[in-house]
Amino acid sequence: MSDRARKSGVAGDIERKLEENYDREEAAGTTEAVMLWINACTQGDHESIPGFSFKELHRALRDGAMLCKLVNKLLESDGKGKIKFSNKCASPFVARTNIENFANACEKYGLNKEALIQSDDLYEGRKGPFLNVINGIHSLAMLANSKGYSVTYTGQQTKMMDN
Repeated sequence: MSDRARKSGVAGDIERKLEENYDREEAAGTTEAVMLWINACTQGDHESIPGFSFKELHRALRDGAMLCKLVNKLLESDGKGKIKFSNKCASPFVARTNIENFANACEKYGLNKEALIQSDDLYEGRKGPFLNVINGIHSLAMLANSKGYSVTYTGQQTKMMDN
């Protein structure tokens, strides 16, 4: 995961709060619903995420390839052109480019800018910021449901904001 030192002071408090929010979403089943939906959408095109842990989800998504395959399926079903991406990510630059391509394609699909994921939130794998990735994919899945995509997302309809 990340080689960064743990934050302290106000920054540490914020990071701990974000981690608590991630844990709450995980307990509510959001991360499991996201993983199940991604696996179902990319079945046959990408190796499935093997389990429901944060580490397994991060490891599967970190290079952006699975997410690009996912959004290409959504774009294709919406009559839009697919995006290009690299299946072989030998460097962080290539992985981050894949993640950026995924975010741009999500916007092309119709996802609001506020819901787009940031490459650092995904690539670095810190649990608190990773909640932004979960929320972004959740929003994408809800949008796909509203467009009648063939794989139905079963996550919660309403999301909790910061408590």
